[in-house]
Amino acid sequence: MHIPHQFICGKYQLDLTRPHVMGIVNVTPDSFSDGGRYASTELAVSHALQLAAEGADILDIGGESTRPNATPVGLEEELSRVIPVIERLAKEVEVPLSIDTYKPEVMREAVKAGAAIINDIRGLQEPGAVAVAAETNAGICIMHMQGTPQTMQQNPVYEDVVAEVRAFLLERLQACEAAGIPAERIVLDPGFGFGKRTVHNIALLNGLPDILELGRPLLVGLSRKSVLGQIVGSDVDQRLHASLAASVIAAMKGGRIIRVHDVKATVDALKVVNAVVTA
Repeated sequence: MHIPHQFICGKYQLDLTRPHVMGIVNVTPDSFSDGGRYASTELAVSHALQLAAEGADILDIGGESTRPNATPVGLEEELSRVIPVIERLAKEVEVPLSIDTYKPEVMREAVKAGAAIINDIRGLQEPGAVAVAAETNAGICIMHMQGTPQTMQQNPVYEDVVAEVRAFLLERLQACEAAGIPAERIVLDPGFGFGKRTVHNIALLNGLPDILELGRPLLVGLSRKSVLGQIVGSDVDQRLHASLAASVIAAMKGGRIIRVHDVKATVDALKVVNAVVTA
């Protein structure tokens, strides 16, 4: 299995030969996983610095919850949440900062503030998003989602989830390249939990090698998600062990950026994976 490993994002050139850990920084009052624990600038910055100290290779900052049935956030509110955090962290950490947004205006301002990666759950489908991404030198993460956060878990249906997700990601990859975004600046995310039932998520995890055939590194986000709760029967704050198992499987299947809440534990687990696969 050939795993693409070069990812250029702003001034950074990441070698994804080993799996990288992306630490989640939710600057939101209604996140599914941490319930607004880091909703202020000071708390978010402090949390991000802790994740960096624990070994996060990338910090992903988001100002709008994407949990099922989440309330959309207005542009000015989202900017007021994330830009001060990015500006502070850009001066204090050496790792790339990622902005988790689908709004082109937030993408532009976040990159100006110091973000090196645009992580878009809507795969740059919003009007103007591809153009904004192309005018920056940021890395781009394209994700698949069926529906919207408000509708995605109501009745997700697929005939062949791996083939359909792969086809969507290929179309978006081609749209980016047509706009002048080099492939080396793009990673792909199958969108675990975004309009997928448990059976779909498991099929996607097994199908990661098929999606890797598109020739770009894969970002995988399964940390604390409801699919894990359904498998092990635990509440969101009791899913560490399930999340670690999912992260290890994802890395063994070719995932190269693992997006998680529990950085230190995941860093340790992936060191074991790397030792085995490079032996």
